Amino acid sequence: MGSAFKRFMQFCCCCCCAGDEDDEDEKQPLVPQDPLEYFNREVQKRRDEETNLWSTPGDPSHSEREDDRVLYGLLQARNKTRMGSTGYRRLSVDIEAMRDTRREVRDKWQTILENLGFMAEAESLLTVSAGASHDRMRNAPAARAMLNMLHTETSIFCTKEPPPARYLFILDRLLYLDIADDFVAKAKRFYPPKDDSDEDPTGLGINLPLLLARVEAMNGKGNEDEEENESDRDDGNLSDRS
Repeated sequence: MGSAFKRFMQFCCCCCCAGDEDDEDEKQPLVPQDPLEYFNREVQKRRDEETNLWSTPGDPSHSEREDDRVLYGLLQARNKTRMGSTGYRRLSVDIEAMRDTRREVRDKWQTILENLGFMAEAESLLTVSAGASHDRMRNAPAARAMLNMLHTETSIFCTKEPPPARYLFILDRLLYLDIADDFVAKAKRFYPPKDDSDEDPTGLGINLPLLLARVEAMNGKGNEDEEENESDRDDGNLSDRS
């Protein structure tokens, strides 16, 4: 296991080096003259990645997948809503529900990897940055076939929606480490497919259109509703005084 992971880390380093040659920004020193600037930049980078969890790496618009589009819309709508208001709290609940669903899927993958003996390496294997590129994958067709198998023959994903592209990169790594077949076997054992009668514990697949409609509605009149409510309260106060 140790030697396999070392080969994976060497592969990642090579990919990073290849990307650095084409990226002018990466030619700058890793640690700038001001260390505080460096740490602030790293913290901001992690926050940006956590915002959308990079369901589709390389998609700066966060709009290629429907769930990415919905989550990004919810975040934008919440930014335009007064903090502490009813609308803000409702949006926060929807945002956390979607994030919890994604974390649940990730936790399943981590459980299987740790069961395979990759206790210390699971976090690194599951980390996919926004700059991931399909061009750097070593065995994309096999990874895609395995992802489809996991989607149709296990319940490792929480919805019937197409699985996130980020897991293509993870499976490509597992293929390189020669543990992909073992991973799929464990997934089938730990998370067998559910019957059609089984209820979706998250309800995400059913609620996506509803959430999207809510986002569009709030983007169009979210602030207007709050202003109308405040106006109604003022009118009510004037009536009470009279």
